[in-house]
Amino acid sequence: MVEKPTAAFILALIGAILVLVGGILVAITFAIGGAFLAGLGAVVPFAGFIGALFLIIAVVHLVFGVIMLIGAMWINSADMGKVRNGSIIVLIFSIIGLLFGAGFYIGSILGLVGGILGLTWKPTEAAPPPMPPP
Repeated sequence: MVEKPTAAFILALIGAILVLVGGILVAITFAIGGAFLAGLGAVVPFAGFIGALFLIIAVVHLVFGVIMLIGAMWINSADMGKVRNGSIIVLIFSIIGLLFGAGFYIGSILGLVGGILGLTWKPTEAAPPPMPPP
């Protein structure tokens, strides 16, 4: 049986899913609120800017969520190089995602913890087979 960093994978996966859900909710908010804000364009001077900001945040969340999901899948491999690279990817996008409130902040924090666990994971060394009796 191949040993994998299960805790790191689960935390990174949950974090990525929360970031994706947050992005979808922001996109829905943009879709609903964007039409409302467009109607207010004549009254509220920055309505178009606010709608564009919602769109940018939604796209950033969705892109970050997909990239974190790919990193989580790499963490789930048994190859040390892939685990390290996936952990670095999840860490980078979790840290940047904290600036945007990605995944209601908790998604980014879970991704951060999962990435750190993935970086510090080392497979246990297999015990040598017992010596046969003389």
